[in-house]
Amino acid sequence: MTVRKVWVAATLAVGSALAFVMLLVVGVYVVAGNLVNGVGGGAAKALAKGSVPAAYQQLVSTWGNLCPAINPALLAAQLYQESGFNPKAQSHAAAQGIAQFIPGTWATHGIDGDGDGDRDVWDPKDAIPSAAKYDCTLASYVKDVGGNLTENMLASYNAGAYAVIKYGGVPPYKETQNYVKRIRALEQSFAAPVGRVDPSEQAAGAIAYAQKKLGTLYLWGGNGTAEQGGRFDCSGLTKAAYESVGIKLPRVANDQYNAGPHPERDELLPGDLVFFSDDLTNSRAIRHVGIYVGGGYMIDAPRPGAVIRFDPIDTPDYFGATRVTEDGAKALPTTV
Repeated sequence: MTVRKVWVAATLAVGSALAFVMLLVVGVYVVAGNLVNGVGGGAAKALAKGSVPAAYQQLVSTWGNLCPAINPALLAAQLYQESGFNPKAQSHAAAQGIAQFIPGTWATHGIDGDGDGDRDVWDPKDAIPSAAKYDCTLASYVKDVGGNLTENMLASYNAGAYAVIKYGGVPPYKETQNYVKRIRALEQSFAAPVGRVDPSEQAAGAIAYAQKKLGTLYLWGGNGTAEQGGRFDCSGLTKAAYESVGIKLPRVANDQYNAGPHPERDELLPGDLVFFSDDLTNSRAIRHVGIYVGGGYMIDAPRPGAVIRFDPIDTPDYFGATRVTEDGAKALPTTV
C-alpha cells in the first residue's frame, strides 16, 4: 500500500508511478489475452446493474422477454436510442414519449400495458409494453425470412417488413444497416456480461494520454483546449483520452457509461472507465468518471481546486465500469 499512497500524495514520485502503471498495464493485458479467447459471446438477457433507471427496470425486464426476437437489453437499447429514457421526449417529427411513437403507429400498436383502462403514449407503463409488442409484431411479419430474426425485426422497424421480405433479410440500405448495427452494439452496453469481456485495443493509449495530464488543474466544463489552459473536468479528460486513440465519446459521464459492456469489479482492466454516483440504481444519475489504471486506482480530474491525479476507486459511491469499444461509442445517439 506504501507505493500506492505515494502515487496520490507525492507529485515528485509521478515518474516512477507511471513506470509502474505501464508495467501493470502490460502484465494485465498479457493475462487478459490468454483468458478471453473463445470466452464471452452469446446473447445476454439480464440487464447490467443500473443501466436502466430503476423506475423502468422491471418493465424492461418483463416485457423484454415477450418474444424470442427481443431481450431486455435490446429493448433498453431501443429506448435509450429513441429518448434517453425521457418519458416526456417529443421529436420534430411528432414522435412522442419514452418509446417515441408517432401518432399513427401508436393508434395501431399502442396497448394498455398497465391495465388502467387507457392507452397513454406519455406513460412508460403503456409505452414500454407497446414498444415490446410492436417489436414482436414486426418479428412475426418476417419470421419466415432467412437470417437473424432479431436483426430482421430491427430492419423492419427502420425500413418496413416489406423491404426485409423483398431482400430476404436486412435490405441493402445504408441507413437500415447502420440502424441494425447501432442497436446491436448498444444492446451490449445494457446487457449484464456473460463471461469475460474482451480488453480494449485502445486502452493503453488512452491511459498514456491521461498520464501526461497528471498535475493539471481541474476546470468545470474543461475540454483541454488552449483557451482553457489545457484543463479538464472528469468527463472532458476521459473523452479526450479516448479521442486521442480514435474513439469519440459523448461529453458527459452518464452517456459515456453506455460506450461498451460492463465488467464486474473483479474483472476490471486498465483503460476501463469507472463511474461514481449518489444513486446506484440509475446510470443516468452518474456524476463522476475516471480511467482505471489497475491496483484499485484510477486517473481522474476530481473536483474544482484539485489536480488530475491518481485516486482509489473503492468508495461507497462506486457505480460500475465500462470497457469502451469503438462500435459501442459509435452507436451512441448524438443527443439523449
